[in-house]
Amino acid sequence: MGVVVTPYSHPNRPNRHPNGQFVTPEREGCPRRRQDSRMTNVVPAQLGRFFEDFEIGTVYQHPFGRTISEADSTWFTLLTCNTNQNHFNAHLAQSNPITQGRIIVNSGLTVALVLGLSVIDMSQNAVANLGWTDIKLTHPVYIGDTIYAESICLDKRESSSRPEMGIIRMKTRGLNQDGDEIVSWFRSVMVPKRTSGIGQDYFPAAKTGPLEMPSE
Repeated sequence: MGVVVTPYSHPNRPNRHPNGQFVTPEREGCPRRRQDSRMTNVVPAQLGRFFEDFEIGTVYQHPFGRTISEADSTWFTLLTCNTNQNHFNAHLAQSNPITQGRIIVNSGLTVALVLGLSVIDMSQNAVANLGWTDIKLTHPVYIGDTIYAESICLDKRESSSRPEMGIIRMKTRGLNQDGDEIVSWFRSVMVPKRTSGIGQDYFPAAKTGPLEMPSE
């Protein structure tokens, strides 16, 4: 039984033939392998975008939301040695007029969470995080809030020192379940080009051979 590799589906990503070559649907004369009942489709292990996939001015709404629990905020606060009791002492927090007596989520956790939510679209295959600027905390986050994130690609350019890489500059913001903007920043990352081979073809070949449909 043969195996046909099915490319990871993405509207801006060229298809990949079983011989490993990336091609676009518009390219003429590309050989196509006909699938029959003896062949098995394989969707390769691949996530995220490469430099070529980003488009300036495109907004990427990141697919996951994350509800923050009290344990999340308490553990993050203690893990980072933050001693401000407004993040973990409910009795003391009652005296805080800004939060109306509620425990407020550690803003470090808010930044880390929104960053994490953006990775799948903006830096899944990045090899270097080049920096943040203009971080703004614009709305408090409380226990039980659900956080979402979206980013816009502001600029892209090829790296002058590493021709197989490019630089992506973006603005990212976090939203709560009510649509309040809670945080925003600008960020730049170094992302490889698809031709670099980075982040591709890393899945190990099984010593026992590929998975196959049971023989009849």
